[in-house]
Amino acid sequence: MLLMVFSNGVMAEFKIGYVNFGKLMEQSKQGESVRKSLEAEFRGRDQELSVSRDAILKLEEKLKSDGSIMSEANRVKLERDILSKKRDHNRQRDEYREDINIRRNEEVASLQKKVYEVIKQYSEKNQFDLVLTQPVLYASPNVEITDQVLAELNSAN
Repeated sequence: MLLMVFSNGVMAEFKIGYVNFGKLMEQSKQGESVRKSLEAEFRGRDQELSVSRDAILKLEEKLKSDGSIMSEANRVKLERDILSKKRDHNRQRDEYREDINIRRNEEVASLQKKVYEVIKQYSEKNQFDLVLTQPVLYASPNVEITDQVLAELNSAN
């Protein structure tokens, strides 16, 4: 019992905070900037993939509607054309996904460094002894400092 009283007394001396790191990444100006930048960078390729997919769907519809009245040679040629276009489309889609994931990871890593630095500065300025991020089973609203750190982050250059 004495140990519990002593440990509670020691804990009262510590200033603890909790930061929802995901919320900072999502709601900060910098996070929004990263999302918009990536969207702009990959918009053209995304549109190309949509056009390619639509062209394949049209060819498949043509095969479905006209395949029974086409000559065997024309039907086989159309089937091969569809298969070839699907392979190209799938390859381009996979390359697109890989490229966007690489760029997203680069940008997120850079943003994470910035967010960590702002959390550290805020914590030092406000004399926190311990600041936790996810995964945390429970954090009382009394120790939640996410909104304050978000304000600092959004006011940072």
